[in-house]
Amino acid sequence: MTQENPPPPGDLASEPPSSMLSTIIRTFLLGFSAILMIPLLPFQIRIVAEYERGVIFRLGRLTGAKGPGLFVLLPFVDRMVKVDLRTITLDVPSQEAITRDNVTVKVNAVVFFRVVEPTDAVVKILDYVRATSQISQTTLRSVMGQTDLDGLLSQREEVNQQLQKIIDEETEPWGIKVSAVEVKDVELPQTIQRAMGAQAEAERDRRAKIIAADGEFQASERLREAAEVMAREPITLQLRYLQTLGEIAVENNSTIVFPLPMDLIRMFADNDDD
Repeated sequence: MTQENPPPPGDLASEPPSSMLSTIIRTFLLGFSAILMIPLLPFQIRIVAEYERGVIFRLGRLTGAKGPGLFVLLPFVDRMVKVDLRTITLDVPSQEAITRDNVTVKVNAVVFFRVVEPTDAVVKILDYVRATSQISQTTLRSVMGQTDLDGLLSQREEVNQQLQKIIDEETEPWGIKVSAVEVKDVELPQTIQRAMGAQAEAERDRRAKIIAADGEFQASERLREAAEVMAREPITLQLRYLQTLGEIAVENNSTIVFPLPMDLIRMFADNDDD
């Protein structure tokens, strides 16, 4: 009675049954696809434009992003998803938020972004455009709640940079790069608009009064200097009379003005004192 020798190690399966089965199926599909490639070749040609990338899946597994150019896919095995790399302009709908100083405002914005990693944009997120829109709306409301009304109106550039930084950090894992965020319009309640109008009008009145007072002060300084000159040189008063008559004569009116010399009045005043 002879004892059977054990099979050599090379005859034993080095892989688990499930892995062997998947390898056999993959090899069969690749061979079948190669057979059908010639008649189905016109239907498997794909053209990727310069501004696009083709993310290719082979039997459900990611093989990478290719393009631009012409590609031939294996029938029933390869699947390609095109991703646009151009900058996308996303209009964020108007969002109602309450600022830090408890003022209700409606704000809308626009977001400019593009895909920098096509594989991440396809594999890690279902719809990157919709996801970016939702995160933009949420971030806009959040930032408005941390900013007071005066900062929102006067420091618009800082608010835009803060929005761009937050949205870019949130979308970076998806292969998205946010290049700019701009707040387009801020809608204020009617009561706030009237209050701001009254404040601006009061500010203009204050400035007008200050300017008028400054003008009066400068005019009084000039008059004081002119009086000192006239006190030293009495003839300047007579010259001033003649200049006034010349200005009145230009008006073509019927008013007649007789200048009265101050010396004559002074003479009568001296006689009364005696």
